[in-house]
Amino acid sequence: MEQKSWAKAARQASYALAALTAEERNAALRGIQKALRGHAAEIYAQNELDMAQAQAEQLAGPLLKRLKFDEKKMADVLSGLDSLLRLPDPLGRVTLARELTPGLNLYRVSCPIGVIGVIFESRPDALAQIASLCLKSGNAALLKGGREALRTNRALMAALLEGAAGILPEGWAALLETRDDVNDMLTQDQSIDLIIPRGSNAFVRYIMEHTTIPVMGHAEGLCHTYVDRDADVDMAVKITVDAKTQALAVCNATETLLVHRDIAAAFLPGCARALREKGVEVRGDAEVRAIIDCRAADDQDWDTEYLDAILSIKLVDSLEEAISFINRHGSHHTDAIITNDPAAQRRFLTGVDSAGVYVNCSTRFADGFRYGFGAEVGIATGKLHARGPVGLDGLCTYKYHLIGSGQTVEDTVNGTLKYTHRDL
Repeated sequence: MEQKSWAKAARQASYALAALTAEERNAALRGIQKALRGHAAEIYAQNELDMAQAQAEQLAGPLLKRLKFDEKKMADVLSGLDSLLRLPDPLGRVTLARELTPGLNLYRVSCPIGVIGVIFESRPDALAQIASLCLKSGNAALLKGGREALRTNRALMAALLEGAAGILPEGWAALLETRDDVNDMLTQDQSIDLIIPRGSNAFVRYIMEHTTIPVMGHAEGLCHTYVDRDADVDMAVKITVDAKTQALAVCNATETLLVHRDIAAAFLPGCARALREKGVEVRGDAEVRAIIDCRAADDQDWDTEYLDAILSIKLVDSLEEAISFINRHGSHHTDAIITNDPAAQRRFLTGVDSAGVYVNCSTRFADGFRYGFGAEVGIATGKLHARGPVGLDGLCTYKYHLIGSGQTVEDTVNGTLKYTHRDL
C-alpha cells in the first residue's frame, strides 16, 4: 500500500523527536501555550460555527456540551499543559540495570513508541491534550477528530504547529479530516506504530479488524456504582449523584446503579429524589419499582452506555452477585463500591475486572488529569501495555542498551567470562 505523505512525514519526524532533549520538548509546549492564548478568539469563533452547524443538525444536548470550546475549556487545556511541563521527562528512564559479566552492563531504558494515530470524538479539547502528551513523550501524532468539530480542530492544530515551529520537526503532528483518511491510516503499517481509537466497542472492534497496526482501544464506558449493605446512606447518595450527573456524555459516568437488597428501602427514595432534582430519568427492575416510582428497566438497559441523563437501577442479593453482574455487563472501564466494610472493599477491589476499581468515591475520577498524568489520550480497557487513563507512561516503550568492552559470547562458552547477572 502506498505510504501517504502525512504518514511518511510523521515517521521521519518521530526519529527527530526521539533525539530531542526534555528542555526542547518543554520549550515547544510553552510555545504552544503562547500560541493558544494568542489565537483564542479565532478558535472560539470557529467553534461557534461548529456549534451552530451541530445545533442545526440537532446534535444531542450532552454531545453539544462536549463540542463546546470556550474560555473554560481553554483554561483547562492550558492548565493541562502546565501540569505536563511540571512532570518529569518520561524518556531515558532506566528501569533495569544489570551486570551480565564483568564489564558488560545491560540497561532497560524508556523511549517513545514512535508514530501514534488517534481517532477521537467531538471534544476539540482532546486534540490539544493528545498532541501535547505525544509531544512530551517524544511521539509524532496523527489526529482524526469528529466531523462536527472540524473547524475548531483546524484552528487548534494551526496554533499547535505555530507554537512548536522552529523547535519540533515538520510533520510531528497532523490533522486528518475524512473517513478516507481513517481508512488510509489503517493501511500505513510501515509508518504508524500504534492506533488509539476512542469510541464504542463496535467502532474499536472495526478498527482492530481492519488493520495490522497494533491497536490500544479506548472503548465505551459502561460504569457501575454498587451500594453495599454497609454503606453510609448519605455518602452513597452524594457519590451516586456525582457519578451520574457531574457530566453526562462522558465515558466515566455511572450508567447502572446496583443496590444491595438490605439497604434499598433506606437508600433508594432519597437517591431517586436527588437524581430527579438533577433531571435524571430513573429506570429500575421490578423490585426497585416496588420501592420507588420509576420506568421499567429491561435487559437492554444493563448493556447500554446512555451518555445521557438516564440511570438504570438493579437490586442484588450479595456482593458476589454485584461483582458477577459488573464483570458480565460492564465494559471493564471503571466501577465503584460504597461500603464501610473493609472485607467487602477488598473483595470488590480484587474481584472486579476493570481498569479502575474504586472504593467510596465517584467513577468520575477516572481521568488522566485527575490522576496527575497531565491529561490522557484515552482510557484503555484492555490489559496489555497500558490500562486505565493513558498518560505519558502509556505512550512510552523501552529498549535495551548493552554496554560492553570487547566481550563475546564465545568468551562465555569457553569459560573465559562467567555470567554474574548482578543488579547494579
